[in-house]
Amino acid sequence: GITATGSVIAFGKLAEMMDSKPLQLPGRDAMNAAMAGTSLLGLAGFIGSSNPTTAGAALATGTLMSGAMGLHMTASIGGADMPVVITLLNSYSGWALCAEGFILNQPLLTVVGALIGSSGAFLTKIMCDGMNRSLVNVIMGGFGTEAGAVQTAEGLVHTEINVDDTAALLRDAQKVCIVPGYGLAVAQAQNDIAAVANSLREQGKEVKFAVHPVAGRMPGQLNVLLAEAGVPYDMVYEMEEVNEEMENFDVVLVVGANDTVNSSAVNDPKSAIAGMPVIEVWRAKHVVVMKRSVASGYAGVDNPVFYNDNTDMLLGSATETCQGLRNAV
Repeated sequence: GITATGSVIAFGKLAEMMDSKPLQLPGRDAMNAAMAGTSLLGLAGFIGSSNPTTAGAALATGTLMSGAMGLHMTASIGGADMPVVITLLNSYSGWALCAEGFILNQPLLTVVGALIGSSGAFLTKIMCDGMNRSLVNVIMGGFGTEAGAVQTAEGLVHTEINVDDTAALLRDAQKVCIVPGYGLAVAQAQNDIAAVANSLREQGKEVKFAVHPVAGRMPGQLNVLLAEAGVPYDMVYEMEEVNEEMENFDVVLVVGANDTVNSSAVNDPKSAIAGMPVIEVWRAKHVVVMKRSVASGYAGVDNPVFYNDNTDMLLGSATETCQGLRNAV
């Protein structure tokens, strides 16, 4: 029940069909605990009762409570944490399947469920580490609940750039870093970006891809997309490796990433994402951010990098802008 209803809410938030901000009802943690306890009581009643009517009522109560808990618990978590929630729900489904295998005496279901449950748990741990957050912190609350020190409402102005000028910057640069994000995955623009990188390498430029541990909506999602596009493994670097030499890049091209390159995580202790490891693109000589708009990411936190003097915004659909860059470079 938790997995079924929770997945619906997670999908709605990631697809921007629902508000990504966490639902903050009074006593939400107590409500979750009460629903979990009622669900467990329903399970106990179903197992311990020999009366079919009583057992059926207990099963229905437990199912309804677990479904309600999935809805409320997931809705109470901010949109930025949905990737963690997805892996956690995936783990729940695996352990449920494992329990079903025990009940039905089906070893295959038990083994498969254990594999799904454990892999989901491992992914959840990786995601939490990549965001510098504990699982308890994710479940008890979400990003974006408090305002940071920098907000768009303060009237900060960003600088925009077009495709041709961006292509000129890339051609004039000697060392380029490309930072892919979830927007690249949504636009399926990995082939165009790979073509841009290969073209720059043929021109004698040094090109590196910097991938954040939680870029996309699953650990390794961007790595897989880049591999599918034929990007050589020696061009793909981890966040820590690139941060060490960030000042040496002439141009950093951010494609559809936001929270994973947000300087608030480093410079603003009041930010909801303070302490989260990020790719420190703002330290490069020039930054071009490709996004649909200057709106905040799933964390609901404005990104000060957009308003820096060394940052230009290439706004528009990643599909169109990446194709345009491919043709211009």
